[in-house]
Amino acid sequence: MSAGVPKPGSPVRGSKTGKPIMALFDLMGRSWALGIIWQLSSGPMTFRQLQDRCEQVSPTVLNKRIKELSQSGLVTRDDAGYGLTPMGNELYQLLHPFGAWSEAWAKALSDQQQER
Repeated sequence: MSAGVPKPGSPVRGSKTGKPIMALFDLMGRSWALGIIWQLSSGPMTFRQLQDRCEQVSPTVLNKRIKELSQSGLVTRDDAGYGLTPMGNELYQLLHPFGAWSEAWAKALSDQQQER
């Protein structure tokens, strides 16, 4: 398995042949990758703004993740800062429903604990 950016067609975690879905899961499973996509969905941010929104992720991890997401065609940088590419925004739109679901899940778990 390559230590670089997961790419369809190359070995990735969970797939020796690099099935596209497994390459995506490998990339999104890296620390802060989903958080960066989620935070940039509200618009472009500077590195410092993004770091603050990502609960003070280390600059080293944030920089590495931004580079990987940029190489994967999901994040770009311009004068306004870092932002999602059209493909990155499309991915966010697919992920967005998980936000509401996770809130309902958290409430259900909390309700279960209170019933005990």
